[in-house]
Amino acid sequence: MKTVFITGGRGFIGRNLSERLIALGYHVLAPSSHELDLLDEQAVDDYICRQPVDLIVHAANKGGGRDTMGMTDVVQSNLRMFFNVVKHSDRVEKIIHFGSGAEYGKHHPIVTASENDAGINLPLDEYGFYKSVCSRYIERINSNIINLRIFACFGKYEDYRYKFISNAIVKNLLGLPITIRQNVIFDYIYIDDLVKMVLWAITSNPKHKVYNITRGERVDLLTLAGFVNSVSGQSTNIMVENPGLNYEYTSSNERIRHEFPVEFIPYSASIKMLWDYYSNNLDNLDLDAVRKDAFIDKIKVVN
Repeated sequence: MKTVFITGGRGFIGRNLSERLIALGYHVLAPSSHELDLLDEQAVDDYICRQPVDLIVHAANKGGGRDTMGMTDVVQSNLRMFFNVVKHSDRVEKIIHFGSGAEYGKHHPIVTASENDAGINLPLDEYGFYKSVCSRYIERINSNIINLRIFACFGKYEDYRYKFISNAIVKNLLGLPITIRQNVIFDYIYIDDLVKMVLWAITSNPKHKVYNITRGERVDLLTLAGFVNSVSGQSTNIMVENPGLNYEYTSSNERIRHEFPVEFIPYSASIKMLWDYYSNNLDNLDLDAVRKDAFIDKIKVVN
């Protein structure tokens, strides 16, 4: 039985991945930030050295979301965590690091970008810059670190207070209008499909250091909101506050599909699964935050 150490194991992706790995028979170590401070180099050294670890999945981040806008020291904190973890690459079989589409620079449209396009523009925001530094480091060293570059992902355990698809589903369940600050074309991937790709990276021998982890399929927010109304059987109003399209955020996934031809769950099916999840857990949610739409003002309109 292999042991997988997951940083950020209590977060959206970490929790989903932990559940799947445990179900497959892996021994998962997923300490909370209170149990292990990733900014403390000695603490990370001691944690990894005192127990056998076969694989590391680095999913921990500070910043990068609308609920953390204004956070300071994003670059320094995240780089310190990254290097505190990857310094142990020689102790494990492989390290999986989660990159971001923000590496391409979200100050301009990102349209079906390939992995090699990430070096064209340096991101202007701190979170994107940090992810870009990590990606460039991974590509330039001869090591066992793989960068899985995520664009937009949805599923259970994400922050339904502002993450669009989950937020739209909860609003639909409450009979509230679905609010879109400005329509955008994204490349969303369902969490179950993302986990499939991570498992492939863990169990196979990837030919490259960096992979875009996306569906490779363009979809806009209005279409996704329509899916929510369709699968629920009850239509709620869809409101778009600003005309036109915001900057596109999509990528090509040809590199990973060439090595791992995953069959993606259709949007209608994945959104229905997520709708069922929230329907069964509605009483456990902060519904007042959803009703107040506390995070809508934090959505920046670029155009």
